[in-house]
Amino acid sequence: MARLAAGTDTLLVRPAAAQDAAGVAALLGVLGYPCDRDEAASRLRAIQDEPGQQVFVADRHGCLVGLLALDIRYYLPLGGPTCRITALAVAAGEQRQGVGRLLLREAEQRARQAGAARIELTSAASRSDAHDFYRACGYQDGALRFLKRLGA
Repeated sequence: MARLAAGTDTLLVRPAAAQDAAGVAALLGVLGYPCDRDEAASRLRAIQDEPGQQVFVADRHGCLVGLLALDIRYYLPLGGPTCRITALAVAAGEQRQGVGRLLLREAEQRARQAGAARIELTSAASRSDAHDFYRACGYQDGALRFLKRLGA
């Protein structure tokens, strides 16, 4: 697991656990996907047995300040595994403190270990600060994404 130490303050990136549900719910809300603790717990349970799906949290002395979810799977066009970051969130008071970079490094390390040919993520068009952050971390603009919501 990754660590970031600044003075006496230590930030630990570790796998999310069931007891993290309240913090995960809060961080999903930062991304614009609000849910309560029970729903977050259900979501964590739903992916725990999914091969390739991993969720990590940035933990500062028991307080969750960041969230990373990734999905590593075989990608037909590349003929090998690829990694997709499906969620990256940093608590408002913790932004610009290295938390996001630490989480991205964790994702990149996990992707390399899995033999992924690339890593990708999607960010809402309105999140220009996030786009600047990703570019500063070496990510490039990629393909245009199209979305169709499916009703009941």
